[in-house]
Amino acid sequence: MEIKRIIEAILFVSSKPVSLKALCEILKEKKENIIDAIGELKKEYESHSFQIMEVAGGYSLYTKPEYSEYIKKFSKDKKFKLSKSAMETLAIIAYKQPITKAEISRIKKCSPDWTIRVLMEKGLIKPVGRLEIPGKPLLFGTTNKFLEVFGLSSIDELPKIE
Repeated sequence: MEIKRIIEAILFVSSKPVSLKALCEILKEKKENIIDAIGELKKEYESHSFQIMEVAGGYSLYTKPEYSEYIKKFSKDKKFKLSKSAMETLAIIAYKQPITKAEISRIKKCSPDWTIRVLMEKGLIKPVGRLEIPGKPLLFGTTNKFLEVFGLSSIDELPKIE
């Protein structure tokens, strides 16, 4: 079987990004061979409605942005619809992480408790440690799911603040 077709099949059925390490283990191939095969698939897909993207430490198939309007109409998927307040809180956490509730509250000028709970339920943020001060408040940061949802391979790809 051709390595490209196996990778294609794995990415097609996977609901999460597949790491290079996992592909190497499954296919019993060298990293360079997998990377080359993914590069060839990317070229093949240039004329398709989907593409391979590297996100959250792995590879995944995504519909190209120009088709998103039609996909939204078809799926009517609202599972990641967030309120303005939740989006503001998520942006603060993404850019300032790791950050405490108190720091978020100072920036937003209101309690972030509800929005933090919603963002955690959706798997977009998580506790990443504790601040070494009296009371040891939790520090929050984004998750791999955040990277997946926003199509980022790392937090460094966030747009720069102007």
